[in-house]
Amino acid sequence: MRYLAIVLSAAAGVQAARQCSTTTGYTHRVLDARYDGPDVDKPGSDLATISVSLSSSTTPLYECVAQWPESWKGFHNVTEKLIWSDCIWTGAGTGADKSMAFAVDWNKKVVYLAHVFACSDRQGTEGLATGTLPLSDLDCDYTEDGSAYCTPKATSSGARPDLRISTILEPAAPDANTASCSDISEQYQSWTLEKWHRQFVLTPGTFEPKAGTDTGPSFTLKSLGVHGATFTCATTSASVGPFQGECKSDVAKAAATFTFDPKLNILTVKQKWDCGNSAALETVGVGYMQGTCDRGFNSDVFTCSSEPVLIGTEAL
Repeated sequence: MRYLAIVLSAAAGVQAARQCSTTTGYTHRVLDARYDGPDVDKPGSDLATISVSLSSSTTPLYECVAQWPESWKGFHNVTEKLIWSDCIWTGAGTGADKSMAFAVDWNKKVVYLAHVFACSDRQGTEGLATGTLPLSDLDCDYTEDGSAYCTPKATSSGARPDLRISTILEPAAPDANTASCSDISEQYQSWTLEKWHRQFVLTPGTFEPKAGTDTGPSFTLKSLGVHGATFTCATTSASVGPFQGECKSDVAKAAATFTFDPKLNILTVKQKWDCGNSAALETVGVGYMQGTCDRGFNSDVFTCSSEPVLIGTEAL
């Protein structure tokens, strides 16, 4: 597979959690990077592919992959929001983060990184850190088959450039029961998606789910921008994608809806917060979902699941 590979190496040894009282943030080293345009060997394909490998020393800890139509340049074509993609734990070593995600603004050549983790110095709480990295100095060329690609320009000695990205801890989220719309609007909004579930029938020799068998997704959303706001989401539309769904919350002021495009694996979440007499506060986030789909024993039924996924919203 052709892809952009951005390898991040933690500056220190990987721990089970991170300190949330730090004022210096967290630094990662970028070892390699690559962006590939649509594969010319696949007629009709318009997908640009991006991959990110997050590592400690030489051992990969996370693999991150995203695809979107090249013309989108990393932004959803309808909502105009960045498309965030999950970083999947490889099983090597112990990750310091509960979830990590990245997004790319290909027009500006900027990589965005966000990660959520348990606070080692604040038991029972989680922290969210975000950062950016400009990819301003690139070498772009074509492969032998005519497909375009870009990589960071090598140094004068031919070595990989020493690129680093730093993330800074976001302020603690206001409490859902007491937060005003003003408080929420000043906070970076994002969610941790958990309990992803989707089923469909895939007949041997075919590549599309059998008509009428796709349940669409169900999942939970935990707000990282409003402490205590959790949503339970389920598909409400018929089994023909894109799927529409609703999310219910125990917080009376909060509501959310979602759309899932099974062709592109793009999930769009819209959260609304009741501001009383003023207009509702709306937040939109877009994620590229990579749920693992397993075939049932002696069955054509596939069940899809996922580890926790971080979905961001605006550019950082």
